[in-house]
Amino acid sequence: MTFITKKALPRRTLLRGMDTMVALPFLGAMAPAMTALANTAATPRLGFFYAPNGMFLPNFHPEGEGGKDYTITPILKPLESYREQMVVVSGLSNSGLVSPNEGGGVHTRAHGGWLSGSLPKRTEGADIEAGKTVDQYAADVLGQETSLRSLQLTTDSNFTVGNCENGYSCTYQNSTSWSSPTTPLPHERDPRVVFQRLFGDGGSVEARMAQMKTDRSILDSVSDSINKLERDLGQGDKVVVDEYLTAVREIERRIQRTEQNNASRPLPSVEQPDGVPETFEEHIDTLFEMLVLAYQADVTRVSVMQMARELSGRAYPDIGVPEGHHTVSHHQLNPHNIQQYTRINTHHVSLFTKFVDRLANIQDGDGTLLDHSILLYGTGMGDGDHHTPYNLPVVLVGGGRGQLEGGRHLKYPLHTPFMNLGISLLDKVGVQVASISDSTGPLANL
Repeated sequence: MTFITKKALPRRTLLRGMDTMVALPFLGAMAPAMTALANTAATPRLGFFYAPNGMFLPNFHPEGEGGKDYTITPILKPLESYREQMVVVSGLSNSGLVSPNEGGGVHTRAHGGWLSGSLPKRTEGADIEAGKTVDQYAADVLGQETSLRSLQLTTDSNFTVGNCENGYSCTYQNSTSWSSPTTPLPHERDPRVVFQRLFGDGGSVEARMAQMKTDRSILDSVSDSINKLERDLGQGDKVVVDEYLTAVREIERRIQRTEQNNASRPLPSVEQPDGVPETFEEHIDTLFEMLVLAYQADVTRVSVMQMARELSGRAYPDIGVPEGHHTVSHHQLNPHNIQQYTRINTHHVSLFTKFVDRLANIQDGDGTLLDHSILLYGTGMGDGDHHTPYNLPVVLVGGGRGQLEGGRHLKYPLHTPFMNLGISLLDKVGVQVASISDSTGPLANL
């Protein structure tokens, strides 16, 4: 049983040191004095995870008319152990992203308008325009009480500029998240920079980066604060704090090892930032680890993660796919292409599942981080060979503080607006938005 002191700690308690701050996870001592944890309101978290190039839909969407008795499909197999905390959704479309006047640019439109339902303006210049995204409506409310309003992550470089597809600015592929129709938000790929955003406080960015490049842990500068805090904590809270700070130290070590490796061998590109792991799998795993810490310490409650940018041509030889992702997405019903395409889709879901595993094993008040989160994993196109934003692959994972009933496949009429899901998810985390783009109302039965 967690010991609760008579004097409760504020939820926003920070450990402070020289140019450093470390937010704490939820502790029993943060509950009102002598009040059971079960009566403590859970903090909502909302995350969006984008995978590129669509999917082979028969290997994602379950057969049948929906309900609880559905069969897990090959792409969703890695998530099978979370079946009771998972909702598979089919029939949703971003029909407004289909341009009546042009054929090219389908990848850009699908990506740039995924979370807004708004057709991106065709331009290569600075006059970009799309739509405010669902995550940013959530950040307007959930971000008021956190040090980071929202967190945007990616595995790809966002240095690409100019025309990326058929006269569309690369910005539409660089940014999944937009705070306004003309303001795309940058996504960060370098784990060290993300770490600084989570834990840096005071001084210039350059000074903090220099300090972090030493072998000295960021936690060393807050050791006095840690010792003082632990004197007032019960044994259960001490364990929680120790596990959390151990995770922070391990991420530091991973970043430092990566930088040492990068410094000891020629880099494949002069644009490769320090701190980016060599393999895709290690890179995305490190980013997911930091997102877990950000949720756990309530540094942010809203996130967007690009598994990769749209039009990604990445090959995955380690899983038996030497061909590029974009190439096999043009499957033309060729069995070999479908097999390779499905392998990539399933691999991405398996990496996402490791993130889900972490959330499921971290206590958060009267439940786990997964119990209190809603995670949307999906793509901006349906079938990658058709290049249309119809019947989008969507899976929701998490309990949503009891607001999301899992164990179901929900099948809606084809071309039900994807933004209906957007306003439904916002409602479940306490954010009221009447409509977004072509939405017609919240989804029934969600």
